[in-house]
Parts: sequence; structure tokens; C-alpha cells
Amino acid sequence: MDTQILLISTDRAGELQYSLPAAIIQDGAEVTVIDNASSDATGDLARRHGARHLRLPERVSWAAANNAGIDATSGDAVLLLNADCFLEPDFLAVARPRLEEERAGSVTPKLVRTLGPEPDERLDVIDCVGMTLDRRRKNGLAGHGAPRTAYALGGEVIGPDGAAALYRREMLDDCRLDGSVLDEAFEKWASDVDLAWRAWALGWRAVYEPGAVGYHVRSYSPTTRANVPERDRRVQFRNRYLMIIKNDTAAVARDVHRLLFYEVQALGFAVLRERFLLGGYADVLRLAPRARRLRHELGERRRGRPPVRVPFGLEPRR
Repeated sequence: MDTQILLISTDRAGELQYSLPAAIIQDGAEVTVIDNASSDATGDLARRHGARHLRLPERVSWAAANNAGIDATSGDAVLLLNADCFLEPDFLAVARPRLEEERAGSVTPKLVRTLGPEPDERLDVIDCVGMTLDRRRKNGLAGHGAPRTAYALGGEVIGPDGAAALYRREMLDDCRLDGSVLDEAFEKWASDVDLAWRAWALGWRAVYEPGAVGYHVRSYSPTTRANVPERDRRVQFRNRYLMIIKNDTAAVARDVHRLLFYEVQALGFAVLRERFLLGGYADVLRLAPRARRLRHELGERRRGRPPVRVPFGLEPRR
């Protein structure tokens, strides 16, 4: 299975000098560095290591940059990789065979937290073992903060975190809405779980492979959220509603009580603790017409396929 590694860098040459060599040595893969209009040595590093250099003329969001990389490359499998994620040498050799399983559209690795690229900066805790999506339609990081030795068994998950996500290209093409794989209105936050939700709805599976290991410097997590810019927290807040508008079905009726209880909590938190989040509601109203249009397109895509129940609350076995 031909594999394309899309390694994105937005002025991240300091980390790219470590993550790029780790990507280059992966067996059976071609590496493309997506240079998101960087002003540092990103392009020089790509050329020095013999990677394809895809420079974007202007800086765009994480979702838009990865869409550009997906559209500009080929290969049966695609690994989206952030510059702050450093792979073990056998990462791809272990992860890629899982895509051969029936209807497996994506593979989630075990990401271990690290403070930087050096081995002595690695922590003995898990960064994540994929994404979660509970019955309140709230997404999170599976396994975040658990001991590194936990989650040693493979299984199904909602989907991979975008820091290191292996996809079957056939699935990505099937999941396109309005021509795009990742929803660029999301910018970055939750665009990976939005894709995972859509993939499940279209009958694709996501699997977790604990033997595929990478080390990730996490910039946004339950333990770092307070340090994240207000605008990013507002975008993350509003994207949950856009996911619901786009992807949910009549089955949401079973969880209305959970959603209503959570909405009261979310509104109270916004009013009492983070008033800047209230602007997220206005953002949702502005973006809702487009989200409803994509919902209709997804419904047409699902027509004639067997009905699928999205496994809310699914996590790997600890």
C-alpha cells in the first residue's frame, strides 16, 4: 500500500528538524512537507532531506493546509503528521497493515506526551489514543494522562487525533463534502473528530493500534487549556455545534436530556467564567446555513447504504 506522509510546518523548523528525519525513514512512504507560508528554514529542511516541498503561497488554517496536501498528492494511504510529533522507526510498518481490515478507514496510534523532540523530554504518560465523542456530542482525548503502559490492546475507536492520523485515501475521498476532506470552517479544532464522525456515518471503521507509537508535544488539552488563546477556545466551543448540525441524525432524540443538561452547564460556564465564549453562539448562527447544506450533502451520500449507529462513548480498552 503506497503511503503519503503529509508533514505540516507553520514556522516549526525547530521541531521539523527532528520530526522530518523520523518520517523519512518510515518504510514504503513518500514524505511531503506542507510549508504553510513559513518564514523560517522549513523549505531548506525539506529539500535537504529529499522530501517533496509543497509551499503554500499564503498562510491558511491547519484544515485548509492539509486539504491542499491531500489534493496535491497520491497514494493509497495518507498519514497526516504535525511537526511536533515524532514517530518511532517502525510506526508505519505496524500501523499500515490495519488498513487492510474490512472497512478500516483510519488507524489511531498510541501518542505519548513529550515536552520536546529529545528522548529525555518524553513523559511516562499517554498524550492520547485517539478521539472520544460522548453522548453529549462532546469530543475529547482518549487516554490523556494515563500511564504509558495503559491501553495495550487494540480495538475500535471513534478516530485518530490529527497530530498523527493514518487514513485510507478511499475513505478520505468518500468523506469529501463540497469537495473538501477536512471542514475548513473549523480551522483546526475538532476537524479531526468531525471527519471521524462522518466516516462512521458512511460505514467506515476506525481502529487503534497500540504498537504504532509517536511522541507528541500537546498544545491544547485538558491540562493546557487555560494557556490557549481566547479565540482558539471560542472556535473550539462553536465547532461542537457545527458538528452536531452537520452530522447528527434523528437518533439524537435518545440523548436530548443529556444534551440539554450539558447546554445549561456550558452556558453557565460561559457566563460566569469565560464570557468570550458567548461569541461562539453568534458564530454558529452565521455558519449554520453552510453546515445545514453539508448535512444535506452527507444525507444524499448515505442514501442507499446500510444504516449505521455511530458508537458514541467508544474508547480503546484500557
